[in-house]
Amino acid sequence: MGKITIAIDGYSSTGKSTIAKRLASTLNYIYVDTGAMYRAVTLFALQQGAINDKGEVDEPTLIGKLSDVHLSFVPNEETGRSDMFLNDENVEREIRSMRVSGFVSKVAAIKEVREKLVKIQQEMGKDKGIVMDGRDIGTVVFPDAELKLFMTASPETRAARRYKELLEKGEEVTYAQVLKNVEERDRIDSTRTISPLTRAKDAIEFDNSDMGLEEQFERIYDFSQRVIAKSKG
Repeated sequence: MGKITIAIDGYSSTGKSTIAKRLASTLNYIYVDTGAMYRAVTLFALQQGAINDKGEVDEPTLIGKLSDVHLSFVPNEETGRSDMFLNDENVEREIRSMRVSGFVSKVAAIKEVREKLVKIQQEMGKDKGIVMDGRDIGTVVFPDAELKLFMTASPETRAARRYKELLEKGEEVTYAQVLKNVEERDRIDSTRTISPLTRAKDAIEFDNSDMGLEEQFERIYDFSQRVIAKSKG
């Protein structure tokens, strides 16, 4: 009784996953990072040589091998979170690299990739009590979700956040490279033919450019409590 589906969409590096993880933990809901799933498929494409030196994706090769992609989230006792596993291998660190970030939007735009992952995601959330974040959760995966949020922030703010995060992980990148990646991902995500990034009509737009994590969480948690209370009648 009272469990709902919470769909969080938005641009890259808006803190969707951070908020979604905490919200799910607080509500004792299941959390699913769909971005990690698309990143894992992108890593698989790189491993299979389906992305060439020019950054072009060999779609027929990747599509032909999609049946070999097996994804799972496995709890990490040290972090208290779940790590992304690709074919029984922990790839959580690899999928967060700039190398994968540079191609993930191209791979995510492939119709067959999206169909495979959307089917998995819908199965994960069939019993509600789930917080899922991504690009098309409120528009395609769960169009009937009781609470939909659309996260946004300026490209410069998002690039600064991502740049700091990558430096902390030891990656050698420049702010200019990260900003270019953010803007390119925005362009591809928003203009692709299949499930483009767009705000659902009934989604709450949430600009966190000038907002700290604590304030964001408190406001979003308040939204969720109101919707949950309403669902209980």
